Amino acid sequence: MSFHMHLRATASNEVPQDFSSLLDFMWAAWEAHPEEYAAGIADSIEKDFGHVDELYTMGTDHGDATNAASTLPIFGGRQIYSSPAKDQPPFVILSPAETRGTAEFLRIVSFDERWQIAGAKLSTPYVGWKDENAARNIFLGYHNDLRTFYARAAQAGHTVIKAFWY
Repeated sequence: MSFHMHLRATASNEVPQDFSSLLDFMWAAWEAHPEEYAAGIADSIEKDFGHVDELYTMGTDHGDATNAASTLPIFGGRQIYSSPAKDQPPFVILSPAETRGTAEFLRIVSFDERWQIAGAKLSTPYVGWKDENAARNIFLGYHNDLRTFYARAAQAGHTVIKAFWY
C-alpha cells in the first residue's frame, strides 16, 4: 500500500475508542473502500494529503479569515495513538460538531484564493507537464471531493475517522 489518508464517516455511537479497535474498523473500511466511496461515506487522498493541508493552511498566519478551521480537513481532530511511544501514525477523530465546522469551512473557503496563496509551491512537482493547469486541476478535484464528503457527513450528523496508511 502506498501513502493514503483514508476518511470514513460513521455514527458517533459506532466509533471505536481505542487504537486496536480503530485499526480493525478502519482496515475493514479500507477493504470496502470502493463501495463505501460510492455510498458517500468514505474518501481518500493518495500521497498528496500533506500538500492538501498546505492548500488550506498556508498563509493563514497572515490574517486569513479561514484560520480557525483550516487545519480540520486533513490533520485536525482528536488523535489516538497505538502506544505512548507514538510509533505508528495516529487515528484522528472529528466529532459531529467538528465535522460540521469542517463542512462549513470547505463550503465557504474560496479555492481560487487558496490557490493564489499556495499554488506556486504546490505546482512545483508538476512543472514541465504539457497541461499547465494540471496541478490546479488535481487540487481542485481533492477540494471538491473533500467538500462533498464532509457536507454529506455533516448532514448525517456523523463523526469522521481519519487513518493514515503508510
